[in-house]
Amino acid sequence: MIFSRKRDAGRHARAERAAEIPETTDVVEEAPARGPYDVTEAPEGVQRLDLGSLQIPAVADVEVRVQADPQGVIQQVVLVHGRSALQLGVFAAPRSDGIWDEVREEIRQSLFNDGAAAQEVAGEYGIELHARVRNEDGLTDLRFVGVDGPRWMVRAVYQGEAATNPAAAGPLAQCLEGLVVDRGVEAKPVREPLPLRLPREAGAQAGPADADAASTTGSR
Repeated sequence: MIFSRKRDAGRHARAERAAEIPETTDVVEEAPARGPYDVTEAPEGVQRLDLGSLQIPAVADVEVRVQADPQGVIQQVVLVHGRSALQLGVFAAPRSDGIWDEVREEIRQSLFNDGAAAQEVAGEYGIELHARVRNEDGLTDLRFVGVDGPRWMVRAVYQGEAATNPAAAGPLAQCLEGLVVDRGVEAKPVREPLPLRLPREAGAQAGPADADAASTTGSR
């Protein structure tokens, strides 16, 4: 399966504006202009790949690659387009405050400990972290983006051309902007990864020995 926009100040800005309106005025709460969306705010009529806590919009020529264990629990989600990739993760967060600022500092410190310098840069969703790391293939550029939502945080890591040139993110950025998070209602420890699973049809096709292969998608 091949499935596969600057989050405004979003919910916080709308809440502040609503607070300034007299109580006698009826206020209509609008959905954010773009996501990632909470499942309660997601636009209808959009084709999405349902991975449980994450629903990824179908965007032409974007390949969704997931790595899962034999039970169908997804360990990694990577979207690929051309020479760029986008790795996605979603985590539990407290009801009151976002956690991206703290997580970003921890990532920066971890990179520093590994000998990689990271730079904070203003991006479409706020402060991003840009770094260049060394792996078995040589030097790789990474761009870390965090989005705080209601009791969740999405961490997105661009690799390849989209890491150094945000304008090249194109369809991958569309996927991030159309992403839907289904947090669920149960209590979870802060920063715990939210559960991801293979779609039922993919899980039915994959046996324990080939879960990874079956979870790699390949047609529009």
